[in-house]
Amino acid sequence: MDRQVLERLNSLRRERRAAIVLTNVENGDAMVIVEGDPVDEALAESVERALRSGKSGMVETDTGRFFLNVYLPPTRIVVIGAVHISQAMAPIARIAGFDIEIIDPRTAFASSERFAGYDLFDDWPETVLKERPLDPWCAVAAITHDPKIDDYALVEALRADCFYVGALGSRKTHAKRNERLLQAGLTEAQIASIAAPIGLDIGAASPAEIAIAIMAQIIEALRKRELTRSVPASMHAK
Repeated sequence: MDRQVLERLNSLRRERRAAIVLTNVENGDAMVIVEGDPVDEALAESVERALRSGKSGMVETDTGRFFLNVYLPPTRIVVIGAVHISQAMAPIARIAGFDIEIIDPRTAFASSERFAGYDLFDDWPETVLKERPLDPWCAVAAITHDPKIDDYALVEALRADCFYVGALGSRKTHAKRNERLLQAGLTEAQIASIAAPIGLDIGAASPAEIAIAIMAQIIEALRKRELTRSVPASMHAK
C-alpha cells in the first residue's frame, strides 16, 4: 500500500472516521474516500453499500474495475446498567463482533463475577464517559431504569450523535424522561431519536429475549444508518 494512503488511513482510524481505499485494478492507482467525500456517480451506490455493510469487494463500471477496501471504526456498545439484560447482551454482542462495555455505579450489580471477561466500570457514567467519550460509532443502551444513572448517559449520547440510543421503560416512564431531557437542553428532535421502549417489538419477555431485541435494533440502526452525503463528482475531478 502506498505510504501516503497508509498515513491517511492511520489518521482516519485515530479520528474514528469511515473510509474506503478505492483501487483501480487496471492501473493500480489508489485513493482514499472518506464518508461524505464526493465520488463518481457510477460508484456512488457501491460506496454507500460498502460504508453501511463494512464489506470490501470488486466493482465494475463503464470507467473500469475497482476494488473497494473498507475501513470502518470498531463499533462500541455502551450499556448503562449491569443488570440481567446486559448479562445476556454481552456474549451476543461479542459473537456478533461488537466491542461492549457495561457501566454501573452499583457495585452489587457491577461485579467481575457477573461480567467475567468483559469491560466493566463500577462508576458513574459522568466519570467514565468523560474519560471514554462517546462518538457517532457508539451505541448506548440505558437500562438501569434509574434516571440518576441513565439520564446523563442519554444526554451525552444524543449530543455525541451516537448511531443508536435506546432506553428501557414504558411509554409513561419515557414521557417523564422526555421532560427531564428537555430541561437538560436537548431538542425535541434529538429526544425523538431515542428508541423507547428499547428493542425491536418481537414480544420479548425474559431478559435474554429483551437482550436479543436490543441487539437486533442496534444492528439495524448500524446497517441502515444515514450516511454523511455529498454531491456526486467526477473521478477526474479528484
